[in-house]
Amino acid sequence: MWDVKDKTFVITGGASGLGADYAKACLEHGAKNVAILDIAENLGNATAEQLNKTYGNKVIFVKCDVSKEEDIVSAWDAVLAQFKQIDVIINNAGIMVDSPNVWRTATTVNWQGLVSFTLKGVSHMRKDEGGAGGTILNVASILGLTKLAYLPIYCGAKMAVVHFSQCLAMKPFYENTGIRVLTMCLGSTDTPLAHNLETKSWDPKFGNEMVVTITKKFKCQKRESAVNAFIKMLTDGNPGSTWLSIDDKPARDITSAIDKAFEEFERVMSE
Repeated sequence: MWDVKDKTFVITGGASGLGADYAKACLEHGAKNVAILDIAENLGNATAEQLNKTYGNKVIFVKCDVSKEEDIVSAWDAVLAQFKQIDVIINNAGIMVDSPNVWRTATTVNWQGLVSFTLKGVSHMRKDEGGAGGTILNVASILGLTKLAYLPIYCGAKMAVVHFSQCLAMKPFYENTGIRVLTMCLGSTDTPLAHNLETKSWDPKFGNEMVVTITKKFKCQKRESAVNAFIKMLTDGNPGSTWLSIDDKPARDITSAIDKAFEEFERVMSE
């Protein structure tokens, strides 16, 4: 079992929603420090202040627009200047909007920003180059595991997160670097991400239809269930594992199911 105690965390999208919940959960389990990164400056400062009142002065807020590489570099440097060491990165920032005026920014946050933080984490943590090892947790979605015509851009980005994490973590990555790469596929959860669905499709004509379909197909789970799944994966997850949190059920390691899917692809390609 991996221990949260005395570890330093970086959480993107940490000012509110699940990101703030993850920060609180880490502190409850004994985290040494937490850096909350978010574009929402006032909210981020308020969240950090509240957590510091409860858990002592262990939390800092750093403003960061994950869609901008210069912000990522600046935020990364600021966290290292404050804490010297980063043990865990939670790539949580995300935007579930495929609309014409938002999809480019959303994809940059959901995909490029996550990759950038992951690579910075690898460079900092890897034992084969003098680092101390660590954990990188990438937040994906069940929409990276299934098809949904209304959100093809978001689905594609989240599938990319799953595949990127799986490929990066292939042996002997952990053996060489001491870095666990974990992936969480979250089901529909009661956060702002799931609100105002009728405005989020790539085609406005799909708005109401998308709301009906998603409501029928995916039960919206409580945030507490997602946080419990996060802690379960963080403490019990094997290097390279992918987990599922859906329908308020206990977290499940679904790595073997994903491996079987790729084995089937390889079988078809070899015919």
